[in-house]
Amino acid sequence: MARSSRLVKNLPNAITVLRLFLVPAVVGLLLEGQAAAAFWLFLLAGVLDGVDGALARLLDARSELGAWLDPLADKALLGATCITMATTGLLPVWLVIIIVFRDLLIVCGVLLMHAMGTAVTIRPLLVSKLNTAMQIGLVGLVLAKPALTLPDVGVTAVVIWLTAATTVASAAGYVYVWARQMLTRPP
Repeated sequence: MARSSRLVKNLPNAITVLRLFLVPAVVGLLLEGQAAAAFWLFLLAGVLDGVDGALARLLDARSELGAWLDPLADKALLGATCITMATTGLLPVWLVIIIVFRDLLIVCGVLLMHAMGTAVTIRPLLVSKLNTAMQIGLVGLVLAKPALTLPDVGVTAVVIWLTAATTVASAAGYVYVWARQMLTRPP
């Protein structure tokens, strides 16, 4: 019984690891010009993201490992997909530079605060959650066009600019929060 209980408790993390393995598959399909197939794998990864989170809550199987693996899988999929889509002409390079810069800013900010001895509390801002949704929506929209043979009616351009705006707003929000924490920390 204890062994099966351990297996059940590790199921959400196993699903998250599977999501990590989907990253090179999505990238490979994009590099081969198979955007429609990449869409279906990207969609599967998104569904699995919801499944692993729901299972972790349902089975009371939240873990420190899962707390690190889940956002890593999210960022790996989204980052690698966006970079590949930029190199293949599916997304504007300038947008992906902004997205990658924001992610690097967050990582460097956390590392800097940790190095300075400031307690680091990583809580996603509302604008950051909106930004993640915009990025996922944009990737899904661009990949769905060939998969579902959708016409381009100008929505993609609007979503690109909204994604850029929320990415910049998210980066600014984190800088503001960190600056406030640094200014109010005891010497």
